[in-house]
Amino acid sequence: MTAIGAPTGLTQGSRTKGGIGESTLRPDGVLKVTGEFAYASDMWHEDMLWGQILRSTVAHAEIVSVDTGEALATPGVYAVMTYDDLPTDVRHYGLEIRDTPVLAHGKVRHHGEPVAIVAADHPETARRAAAKIKVEYRELPLVTDEATATAPGAVLVHEHRDDHHSGHVPHPNIVHRQPIVRGDAAAAAERADVIVTGDYHFGMQDQAFLGPESGLAVPGEDGGVDLYIATQWLHSDLRQIAPVLGLPEDKVRMTLSGVGGAFGGREDLSMQIHACLLALRTGKPVKIVYNRFESFFGHVHRHPARLHYEHGATRDGRLTHVRCRIVLDGGAYASASPAVVGNAASLSVGPYAVDDVDIEALALYSNNPPCGAMRGFGAVQACFAYEAQMDKVAAELGLDPVEFRRINAMEQGTLMPTGQPVDSPAPVAELLRRVKAMPMPPERQWESSEGADVRQLPGGLSNTTHGEGVVRGVGYAVGIKNVGFSEGFEDYSTARVRLEAVGGRPVVTVHTAMAEVGQGGVTVHAQIARTELGVAEVTIRPADTRVGSAGSTSASRQTYVTGGAIKNACELVRERVLELGRRKLGSHHPAWATAELLLEGGKVVTDGGEVLADLVDVLEDEAVEVEEEWRHRPTEPFDLRTGQGDGHVQYSFAAHRAVVEVDTELGLVKVIELACAQDVGKALNPLSVIGQIQGGTVQGLGIAVMEEIVVDPVTAKVRNPSFTDYLLPTILDTPALPVDVLELADDHAPYGLRGVGEAPTLSSTPAVLAAIRDATGLALDRTPVRPEHLTGTA
Repeated sequence: MTAIGAPTGLTQGSRTKGGIGESTLRPDGVLKVTGEFAYASDMWHEDMLWGQILRSTVAHAEIVSVDTGEALATPGVYAVMTYDDLPTDVRHYGLEIRDTPVLAHGKVRHHGEPVAIVAADHPETARRAAAKIKVEYRELPLVTDEATATAPGAVLVHEHRDDHHSGHVPHPNIVHRQPIVRGDAAAAAERADVIVTGDYHFGMQDQAFLGPESGLAVPGEDGGVDLYIATQWLHSDLRQIAPVLGLPEDKVRMTLSGVGGAFGGREDLSMQIHACLLALRTGKPVKIVYNRFESFFGHVHRHPARLHYEHGATRDGRLTHVRCRIVLDGGAYASASPAVVGNAASLSVGPYAVDDVDIEALALYSNNPPCGAMRGFGAVQACFAYEAQMDKVAAELGLDPVEFRRINAMEQGTLMPTGQPVDSPAPVAELLRRVKAMPMPPERQWESSEGADVRQLPGGLSNTTHGEGVVRGVGYAVGIKNVGFSEGFEDYSTARVRLEAVGGRPVVTVHTAMAEVGQGGVTVHAQIARTELGVAEVTIRPADTRVGSAGSTSASRQTYVTGGAIKNACELVRERVLELGRRKLGSHHPAWATAELLLEGGKVVTDGGEVLADLVDVLEDEAVEVEEEWRHRPTEPFDLRTGQGDGHVQYSFAAHRAVVEVDTELGLVKVIELACAQDVGKALNPLSVIGQIQGGTVQGLGIAVMEEIVVDPVTAKVRNPSFTDYLLPTILDTPALPVDVLELADDHAPYGLRGVGEAPTLSSTPAVLAAIRDATGLALDRTPVRPEHLTGTA
């Protein structure tokens, strides 16, 4: 049975402690902060082997030969496998397009592509054996950007494409292209009093999760395999793994292990298939753990982008039209690029009402590192560009940048560029008003009676300034992000809920396949069960593939979709329990037949609060269990020619104000404050909501001023695959992060909630850039901003 939609409000009283709306503590919180939590890299099996992957040292080359003899002869080595050793004819995988080889065959398409795998009795033995494999390459011309990808006679990254996108793209090196046309942008431009254009470059960002890719594969006596893995989407992994192994899905048993962050980087496969192959080949458990260097090559990154925008406006500040072209570099394999293109295109105008648009978004195949899902999913790159444009147009008109945004802000009922109406609250103007009204941080905070506190200055403890040449700047930005899977993709989740009496107490057990990657889903799921079933004791079973799919922990969707599935299953359990009570105890009190009954505090009560029975007495030795799928309302694909269609299920909005201080002589930036106002619909766990908003804000700060994977433009090799050279914000870089939470319910969503985690990642980046522009007067058009961009020494 499948349920579609859900009532917005509470369908049952919420007086049970620990229910929704409370900031209940995370069950894994203490273990994580004390270092006792078991992550995937901590897994151990007595007789396990260690796996190692040999990766390509060049970005595009023909594989002339692979010699594994010396590696196989190494003492302690149990297996060495190449493409020719794969057990079936299914040798490629992929989220949507199966274009990624399990191990490279014939050629390699990017730096760090897996070529061979090794299993040995010690990790160092495996590493040394992999290094002994001799691979002869004949290097091929590189595709590194749009010019080399689409030039006449361009080298094809994939020579024989037959995927479902290949028929509508203008060139085989374009993964997917999505135009959006509504109204008449050319005619609208004639009405514009000002027209502003801009070209922007968004750098390649890494998810930079602290827990490296890791997993343990254990061969089963039935010829199957048990895989314990850190991932974002168990059932998607299963769908890709089983065919390569030549096993039915029920013989590939997957269990989620401790996940040390994800942010999109675990949505694709990494070492899952490799560990299973080696375990089945050797008959022994095999553990693979990437080091940090390998991790940079072992997962996809955020798409770098080139964006061209044109905005027109009238003298009174009304936007007339938007034209834009967004080119995303998808790298060597498709990953999630088609969906990222759809997001970038459909959200490219931002949270503004514009009737006339002409948009094109596309993703390239290239020999650069593969790119795919990352928090914000195409909307981040677009937001950086359209918010820079909004500041430029406001300046051209002589308007306050916040007021200009408020004049053009969308509201409920506004049509998106795709023609889809925004049918829930869209408080864009109110968020801007709130974030602007927040108190400003004091000026010159570094000054004290004892002299300058250099920790509060650009450059920090490097002691580069005591305030000389330091200028303050303030910038604003607002963004729009979709929630959930889009464009007709089947988006559902499954929940199994069981209520029984254990030791004289009612106990609820919730079982889903949701990947807890640090977002706090297990906390909220228990809160939902307490609210709906009125039982304090709730057990969340480990996520695995023994229950139906929960979809991916991505797209800000899990509280909405898996939370909706749990809510729905709990409602069905409650009805069965009440029916059980009516059968057993209905003759004891007329209210069993006439009153509206609720479950609260482990009891059956009337809506007036009268207690009819203890749940334990109703249940006795019986357990009530329901497993149900739940779906939100359907979406539809965007038209391939016009881009029209109701492609998204929900939108979320966040606005930021950034305050920065810039040492204009050295080009050093100190972000003093990043204030955020965000509408969350309903905060099921207020503390977790604030944590998500602050985390997303800091991730946006990172790409604004420091984070970038640097790819050599000549060799297409990654230059900085380490946390020494890939810079991340630390606690010393993190500013004050005040948050103003607005709760305007979306009537279509369970409890009226909105997905929270991604929206703050959008607007924090352009807000920081706007503040730096305000401080320096420079027209900064790329992320991240580096010192040389501010000093003119680039």
